Amino acid sequence: MRILVLGSGAREHAILLSLQSEEAGHELFAAPGNAGIAEVATLVDLDANDPGAVTEYANAADIDLVVIGPEAPLVAGVADAVREHGIPVFGPGRAAAQLEGSKTFAKRIMDAAGVPTGRAVRARTRAEVAAALDDLGAPHVVKADGLAAGKGVIVTADREAALAHAETYLPSGPVLVEEFLSGPEISLFFLSDGDTVRALSPAQDFKRLRDGDEGPNTGGMGAYSPLPWLAERFGGEAEFVAQVTRDVAEPVIRRLDAEGTPFIGLLYAGLIVTDAGVKVIEFNARFGDPETQVVLPRLVEPLSQLLLAAASGTLEDTAAPTFSDTAAVTVVLASEGYPEKPITGRPLSGLDAAASVDGVHVAHAATATGADGLVATGGRVLSVVALGADFAEARDRAYRAVDAIALEGGQFRTDIAARVVD
Repeated sequence: MRILVLGSGAREHAILLSLQSEEAGHELFAAPGNAGIAEVATLVDLDANDPGAVTEYANAADIDLVVIGPEAPLVAGVADAVREHGIPVFGPGRAAAQLEGSKTFAKRIMDAAGVPTGRAVRARTRAEVAAALDDLGAPHVVKADGLAAGKGVIVTADREAALAHAETYLPSGPVLVEEFLSGPEISLFFLSDGDTVRALSPAQDFKRLRDGDEGPNTGGMGAYSPLPWLAERFGGEAEFVAQVTRDVAEPVIRRLDAEGTPFIGLLYAGLIVTDAGVKVIEFNARFGDPETQVVLPRLVEPLSQLLLAAASGTLEDTAAPTFSDTAAVTVVLASEGYPEKPITGRPLSGLDAAASVDGVHVAHAATATGADGLVATGGRVLSVVALGADFAEARDRAYRAVDAIALEGGQFRTDIAARVVD
């Protein structure tokens, strides 16, 4: 197949590496890509957020499947435009992508579908935010209603900090003040063709910048999969996945279909296990980053066939995806100053040494090739991914590889997956 992947991060690199590993002779293209992606795909000079430009290229290049990685092209309607020209697209249309693009839309769909979630108040002014904070109590949770690259959320006991966060986003639109939910968080991906859903393997990511879940929220500083501790409460991963499929994914997909906005692509359920049961924190409309980096390396079936089945409406003809028992850990290396003001343009070295560690590969997130080699071009720069027979081995490999990489001022967490080491 000739496959075009839109995006430039580690998530897209992980998708392309999975497609390449099939050894099926795929011709892979990426727009805009990065330095690492350029090693596995042909980079295309294309505005991934321009529906017309993507459609024109896909037609001219005889693309068989378009895979949309990040959220911005989805909300811009790229999937709609490409799909209208008869090209299979893995990614929801603009209307269904509101599930991520609008927290208010997502809450309405959850309420209509009977999906368990926390209480939320939509606030348009500082006074409305203050009233909602007092009503729902501390800790306070305030979210930007629209896209915020994973950094539009604050969770704090400080009322003034919550108000200040809201004021940052109120000029652009409403914010949501939500009930604080306590418990371990889980990310679970579902493939959907608008009717049928197929679950992938759950993962847990680490959103705070520093060890011990301290510091500001980020786009994600690491992740691991599978989650052995699910057996403690649910009897195992299969039982947990079945429950969430029944109580969350299927009702949401049915509701969107009933409203004339079928969801075709990847439904990302951000979940929390509370004392009252599993609840949804939020939905995303695409693969998560960094969870993709630890889920896809464990996938047994060819990813391309699953994506094409979802994009073509034939997912019901496919069996449920299966996963190896391998432990997978990814550690994100970020630039100095991330997430507030990352310092970019600094050289990167040691990637070959990192990749030479058994079971390790590196997914590029924000890199470019400069005159003297690789340079960091953004906040989250690399995802170091390690596989092992167990989590002790995977963690050891991941951190040995991270230590081999040199980036001035680089920062990373040292406690990714520490809790699941035997």
